[in-house]
Amino acid sequence: MRVPESGWKPGTGQDGAVEEDKDVAEITDLMTRAGKWPGGLRWIARRVKPSRRQMRNLTACEKKTGWRYSITCTNIPEKGMPGIPGSHHPQYIDTAHREHAVVETGGVRTAKAMGMRNLPSKSWQVNRGWVIAANIAADLTAWTRLLGFHDDPDLRGADPETLRYLL
Repeated sequence: MRVPESGWKPGTGQDGAVEEDKDVAEITDLMTRAGKWPGGLRWIARRVKPSRRQMRNLTACEKKTGWRYSITCTNIPEKGMPGIPGSHHPQYIDTAHREHAVVETGGVRTAKAMGMRNLPSKSWQVNRGWVIAANIAADLTAWTRLLGFHDDPDLRGADPETLRYLL
């Protein structure tokens, strides 16, 4: 709430197009506890108009302002990354971090499909072995897609269920 309206810049999509209902601002200077974190970190806030589905999970501040907020912490320096023009802008940082979140989400889905959804035991040792087996299965699936199906657009990005069905 301490970010002035002029501090918010239009958010951008992966293609660089302006997204009308999303804004981005750097809030590093507003972080009162930043001194306890490693030096060189920056905080980027993103606000979006919430969907109907998200309305019931908003905080009191979000309900008051009508925006849903998220914060990204990054070590991209204020002057940006060498050789990447515009990488110092909050819009670039927001877009880059959201794209990486998409990659991580895919990994979580694969891990769940490989058995991480349901750990089989209350025993730490048994679950530890299960996690190792699930990770090996996820790695094998990733390598199968990368090496075996690099030239097949339908299979190179397929989820585990699709691979099992088609193979």
